[in-house]
Amino acid sequence: MEISYTGTVLVYKPGLITGSTAGTGASGGMITYELPSNCNRGLSYFLIPLCLLAPFAKAPMKVLFTGPGVITSSTPTGDMSVDSVRTAILPLYKQFGIFNNIELRILRRSNTGPTGRGGGGEVQLVFGHQVRLPKTLHLMNAGRIKRIRGVVYSVGVSGSNNARMIETARGILNPLSPDTYIFSDVASAPLVPAPDKTNPQAKKKIGLGFGLSLVAESSTGCLFSADVASPPSGGQAPEEVGKQCAFQLLETVAKGGCVAPAAATTMFTLMTMGSEDVGRLQVGRDVIADPNVVQLARDLSKFGAPGWGIRDAPDNGDGDVIVSIVGRGIGNVGRKVA
Repeated sequence: MEISYTGTVLVYKPGLITGSTAGTGASGGMITYELPSNCNRGLSYFLIPLCLLAPFAKAPMKVLFTGPGVITSSTPTGDMSVDSVRTAILPLYKQFGIFNNIELRILRRSNTGPTGRGGGGEVQLVFGHQVRLPKTLHLMNAGRIKRIRGVVYSVGVSGSNNARMIETARGILNPLSPDTYIFSDVASAPLVPAPDKTNPQAKKKIGLGFGLSLVAESSTGCLFSADVASPPSGGQAPEEVGKQCAFQLLETVAKGGCVAPAAATTMFTLMTMGSEDVGRLQVGRDVIADPNVVQLARDLSKFGAPGWGIRDAPDNGDGDVIVSIVGRGIGNVGRKVA
């Protein structure tokens, strides 16, 4: 990458995504990346773009995120939790023929630190399915919600908070979907280094809190997610978190379409990278009008992708639209053509 002296010209020469090296040591080819303590973004901010790159790598990608800045919960900056990435983003890759050897493990949980920065969590990503080109997607039937799953977690606080969040959320969701099950996870608070003059080896607890991640699955495989965590400053009851997350999930489903706003950029990007055919995806008007989606369309157009075709969905009283995208066929150059 070269930037001119005036800062007005940028020359970018893309290389090959190699993935993780097939090491034989203790790490087994694992790439370890440490986030600094001043990080205020959730780990999903790094995971979602990394998962978009991983299918186009030459070799499987194995990354271990560690350090005092890893936040596994949702954050006030708008990042979703790692649980939602695992249950609502990664399963969508099946729609494009990418489904083998994909794992996201939460080794140590952490909420946002007391100042909105840092967490001390630890997460491992294994993405071992590399493809030549993603399959062309045709998804225009949202179906009906058939099940709701979720994960409720408490980090460094009483596990009774989990039961209170589950009871409140199920009280709202059970009348609408009887097949509702929420898993509970209680973890100890992570320790991060906090040296001082008297004790250079001192450590402190960070990332205390609780939260809830919900995912609704339709009869056609569409996923809708919601995420709420306790604020860094505290002062919010578990019942409020459960209530807010349940209503947020219902609001996401009410926006219509076959994809949630949090996953729209992933779907559109993979459709653009696919084979040179027209893919179609039905989305709600609020989803296509999201600023992040609009900016993605502009960015893809700048990099040579064709414009999107948007038309009203037929026989749909919800006001959904169908987005047609022509794939560019810019697949995995590191793999031989089968």
